[in-house]
Amino acid sequence: MALINSVLSWLMKQRIHQMELFMKYPHEVQFDWFIQLLNQAKNTEWGRIYDFKSLKRPEEFKARVPLNDYETMKPYILRLRKGEQNILWPSEIKWFAKSSGTTCEKSKFIPVSEEALEECHFKGGKDLLSIYFNNHPDALLFDGKGIAMGGSSQVTEINAESFYYEGDLSAIIIQNLPFWVEFRRTPNLSIALMDEWENKIEKMAVATINHDVTSASGVPSWTLLLFRRVLEITGKSNILEVWPRFELFIHGGVNFVPYREQFNQLLPSPKVNYLETYNASEGFFGIQDRDRADDMLLMLDYGIYYEFLPIDQLGSDHPETLSLEKVETGVNYALVISTNAGLWRYLIGDTVTFTTLNPYRIKISGRTRSFINAFGEEVIMDNAEKALAVACEKCQAIVSEYTAGPVYFDQEKRGAHEWLIEFEQEPGDLGFFINTLDNALKSLNSDYEAKRYHDMILGEPIIRVMPKNTFYSWLKSKGKLGGQNKVPRLSNDRKYIEEILGMQKPM
Repeated sequence: MALINSVLSWLMKQRIHQMELFMKYPHEVQFDWFIQLLNQAKNTEWGRIYDFKSLKRPEEFKARVPLNDYETMKPYILRLRKGEQNILWPSEIKWFAKSSGTTCEKSKFIPVSEEALEECHFKGGKDLLSIYFNNHPDALLFDGKGIAMGGSSQVTEINAESFYYEGDLSAIIIQNLPFWVEFRRTPNLSIALMDEWENKIEKMAVATINHDVTSASGVPSWTLLLFRRVLEITGKSNILEVWPRFELFIHGGVNFVPYREQFNQLLPSPKVNYLETYNASEGFFGIQDRDRADDMLLMLDYGIYYEFLPIDQLGSDHPETLSLEKVETGVNYALVISTNAGLWRYLIGDTVTFTTLNPYRIKISGRTRSFINAFGEEVIMDNAEKALAVACEKCQAIVSEYTAGPVYFDQEKRGAHEWLIEFEQEPGDLGFFINTLDNALKSLNSDYEAKRYHDMILGEPIIRVMPKNTFYSWLKSKGKLGGQNKVPRLSNDRKYIEEILGMQKPM
């Protein structure tokens, strides 16, 4: 195994040189991909509608092709799912990544082309390993096995000769992994792709206990469930007693800050490393390239052309996006992508901020629809996560899940924000926790601070401590266990809060 580890790690590190090139020439690389994407799609239905053949510059592209979201592209995607081809992208589309997002009730089905699998998602997976081995030359990752918290997929028949696959992106990736990766992964596919998550966690725990597991990847909340079940079965006090050579957790999908302390307790060693990725159904966008950093390198050669829409332009009649060379650090941008799966000027719903411009590194700051702005306070997810982190640190508390939304004015009370929080470790003084959270939000958001002035518009936050497994039960009731499903953090209405409170039995 040591020989295999040495050979594979050497191969991975050869990619570092190519990354250095796009870091050195980011604008040239992005322009090359802009031209390639248009050339490849010029004879598709979409390419003919917008005359891609005549487009030579990004400015022309922006002027001619409108911004899109899932709803505007949905009619074309539905046709693809019925078996039509050459609509958005020239190669055959047979894979659709099922994504529920954080606020959408119905599933989205994102087309995944062969090019997107190879040039984007697989490349991203290989690159994160390249970065890890470059930063940790003595790593022994391939000496053991890796756990991947995959989703599920299914085959849908269109007619006697045609079919397509749909499922979580993780399931699509796992089913198409090269043999050498499959050799180092656990559990087997029959378990990894199960769609009933409670039974799946049980079977994964049993199947992986006796392996030499050195890494895991997945959404933090579902990985914690697996780790805790492993400890229940084995009677051990932490994961390193079960898998002593465990060295890496690869995470993404949600902010890791609220989960970090729980992982530190389960993996109590400074030798365990954490690596964040930005891998969505629509594409693989970023990889943490520096140890203990809270940002990610924007990956520029994955068949994606990026634009960035200043958040104050959202909803305007003539929104003006910026190309990479015009972005600034510290500004909140909605991410816009054109991809080698046929998404054109597509708003994926995430917002990012740049932390460095040489090279370009980003942080996910929130969702375009995940915010509270009922009173002009404009609280975004980044504000909420940072304020919670401050409150938890000062109060020795650990938050496992939460959601928040507005409490509206009425004749008897002023407005407020209501937080439903499930604690792994409750604060000793809830009043102090509330005060600390409130003050942290004031320091992070001047609009919130203004609305809280003398309690004139907003009162102090209302926090309701929820019983253990509240959010798990809520997701289960909606058929949204596992995969891409996650608890919506912030909402600009009370729908989720009322649903969750409605599940609580009266005392």
